[in-house]
Amino acid sequence: MINKNILLCVTGGIAVYKAAALTSKLIQSGAKVKVIMSKSACQFVTPLTFQALSRNDVYIDTFDEKHPEVIAHIDLADWADLVLVAPATANVIGKLANGIADDMITTTLLATTAPVWIAPAMNVHMYSHPAVMKNIETLASFGYQFVEPNEGYLACGYVGKGRLEEPEKIVSLVTNYFQTQTNTLSGETILITAGPTKEMIDPVRFLTNRSSGKMGYALAEEAVKMGAKVILVSSVDSLPISKDVQLIKITSAEDMYQAVMDKYQQATIIIKSAAVADYRPKQISQQKLKKKDGNLIIEFERTKDILLELGKKEDKPFLVGFAAETENIDEYAWSKLERKNADIIVANDVSREGAGFEGDTNIVTLYKKNHTKKELPLLSKNQTAKEILLEIHRDLKEGVRNANS
Repeated sequence: MINKNILLCVTGGIAVYKAAALTSKLIQSGAKVKVIMSKSACQFVTPLTFQALSRNDVYIDTFDEKHPEVIAHIDLADWADLVLVAPATANVIGKLANGIADDMITTTLLATTAPVWIAPAMNVHMYSHPAVMKNIETLASFGYQFVEPNEGYLACGYVGKGRLEEPEKIVSLVTNYFQTQTNTLSGETILITAGPTKEMIDPVRFLTNRSSGKMGYALAEEAVKMGAKVILVSSVDSLPISKDVQLIKITSAEDMYQAVMDKYQQATIIIKSAAVADYRPKQISQQKLKKKDGNLIIEFERTKDILLELGKKEDKPFLVGFAAETENIDEYAWSKLERKNADIIVANDVSREGAGFEGDTNIVTLYKKNHTKKELPLLSKNQTAKEILLEIHRDLKEGVRNANS
């Protein structure tokens, strides 16, 4: 936390008093803190309080340019290593979800490229309102992370979910975030598969699925940030990816099998997030199939099960598989973990809103070899990737690799 730049955005609600304590604790942890307040927040605690605690100017008005050599909201947006909105009202969540920039906080948030964390605080019924839930889901799809509110006695007299998380817990989360940003996976080589495979029928037609490759690409991106060497095997090459990732372009399930088997001994961790075809046409026509009267019958044959083959290897790396299901998630995930000799199975119900193919969010559960499971909430795919990688790191740190060798 030493010299990390935290931009704290404080919006109007009784929980503003906790934001003052949060400012103090962030400063005590070694961070540099600058504060932006909404005009409503100033009704609860004065800007002077945050100025004294942060030892920096407090920003309120977009048009109050304290330093003429810079544009304040752009300068703050660029300065931040992390932006924290605490407390976040239903109003500011709604504005951000819809791209509205009508005050100092919202214009700065739209201009920043730093990670943004939202810590909601409001009445329990406001928090559970469908409009608020939809806005939260939208922001999660943008990559915003949420610090879930606590349940308890609220200022309005209700008892329920809506209390701003305690400052000590927020500081702990922020500290952990910065600790895991660099070198967590230093020394590891991670082989990741991503996206669908394409199984040719004839020169112009193929069979595939709805996988976009976004989850695998997110894993590759986050793994590089954590210091790992990354090999990405994918049929997708249209998504942005770090130049530090070695991309191996494939088309079919057989191509992916050959690429993985060629590289697996270089890897200390393999993450099979690709949606690989289970079957392919037994015969591929060398010419375009012409339309005829009646039905077309295509005979299929099984493709090679890459995860199963890896699980059989005596020198197998730490092995993570994915399971996209629509029913009986627990049953299928535990069974796959056992049959494929994997260390973790990441399973999701692709029929759930926010967890299916092609989207920017995911809702997954990690099933582990020690017979425990960890459920993750709705997160952006990048944040989901980060949580998966951290769980792998924890298992390796606890000696799971040695236990499997």
